[in-house]
Amino acid sequence: MFGFWKTWKALEARGIMGINRRNADYVLKYNKRSLYPIVDDKIITKERAIAAGIHVPELYGVISTEKEIDKLDEIIGGRTDFVVKPAQGAGGDGIIVIADRFEGRYRTVSGKIISHEEIEHHISSILTGLYSLGGHRDRALIEYRVIPDQIFKSISYEGVPDIRIIVLMGYPVMAMLRLPTRQSGGKANLHQGAIGVGVDLATGLTLRGTWLNNIITKHPDTTNAVDGVQLPYWDGFMKLAAGCYELCGLGYIGVDMVLDQEKGPLILELNARPGLNIQIANDCGLTLRTHAVEARLEDLKARGVTETVEERVAFVQQMFGHIPPVEG
Repeated sequence: MFGFWKTWKALEARGIMGINRRNADYVLKYNKRSLYPIVDDKIITKERAIAAGIHVPELYGVISTEKEIDKLDEIIGGRTDFVVKPAQGAGGDGIIVIADRFEGRYRTVSGKIISHEEIEHHISSILTGLYSLGGHRDRALIEYRVIPDQIFKSISYEGVPDIRIIVLMGYPVMAMLRLPTRQSGGKANLHQGAIGVGVDLATGLTLRGTWLNNIITKHPDTTNAVDGVQLPYWDGFMKLAAGCYELCGLGYIGVDMVLDQEKGPLILELNARPGLNIQIANDCGLTLRTHAVEARLEDLKARGVTETVEERVAFVQQMFGHIPPVEG
């Protein structure tokens, strides 16, 4: 018992945030329950983002009732690829990604061939709440399939890599690139076997990775190095994430974004209870950074000053960047 306590005190000294601290000091303190539907329902998030001029994957249609499943043909139209997902799903569950059509059927990104009836049955399961938070009735959305930027081709297995940035009161405090693997079934979900790779806030350069709670430097499927990769549009991603505070009003969130090869940075969803594995990927604790932001907020409040998105991003890049940004 003493050994555990000693270990935990050492982690605390490094600023490692545990789930109890996350919940008590950040989720409960900064996130009003009344605002949760904005982030827990992907359709509401998407509508708010569009209204704010923020780019998201195009929404083709929404199915809310069993009767509306008949509209699936009309929603899909002549498209050969699309995504079906639950509006209130979590952890990537319940998502079907269609990459192509084949002989009157559909081919998923993993190569599995499924029928139109199977997709309809899956949508019916979504509506019953099989994949929703709390098991409540849900809606299904059919949307644009993101095509990952070519930069990820050598360090990802199928699926779509995404970028998670944790934001406190509009200040990005830590970032991670999540890479699908064969084990994760092409999904960028760490609990299912995806890789989490730390990202330097100042430059967008990838750091080391974590896979199944082990530190790694290479992707297990492609064997290519996951560190030292320069993510394009990095300042754009940082400003997008910072601006999500104004978008949803929640003070402590995880912002999930993707880089489409044609459409550039897009926001996928927001999370009011972001996980803590991001600390392993960055070899850094969240608490030291969140305390620095809180101190900044206190100072600004005392001076009656409010910072813009650009000023907030500049502050955290200067404070938390591992590598100084290149000038010029």
